[in-house]
Amino acid sequence: MGFGNMGNMLRDMQRKMERIQEELGEERIEGTAGGGMVTAVADGMGTLHAVRIKPEVIDPDDAEMLEDLVVAAVNDALTRANERRESRMGELAGGMNLPGMPKLPKFK
Repeated sequence: MGFGNMGNMLRDMQRKMERIQEELGEERIEGTAGGGMVTAVADGMGTLHAVRIKPEVIDPDDAEMLEDLVVAAVNDALTRANERRESRMGELAGGMNLPGMPKLPKFK
């Protein structure tokens, strides 16, 4: 393979990666806690967009429980976003095991 072909392949991969990142940024991924009482919504790039709390879970005498549910829902959404991102970026490599290819960073 010549260097020209390698350059074309790298440019093509860059365009595909940018397209996938754009698509991931538009996706909305939900995580839940408390049997759906709290829902967190993130995009595929790991940005949190919303937290929805059902009114019946709000207990002024137990704010700690609600705080725990929010944290659990956000963590669930970010875990799902990580999985989605890894899956989509894995498509880019076409399943190739490229030596020296770094692992994708996790969101937290």
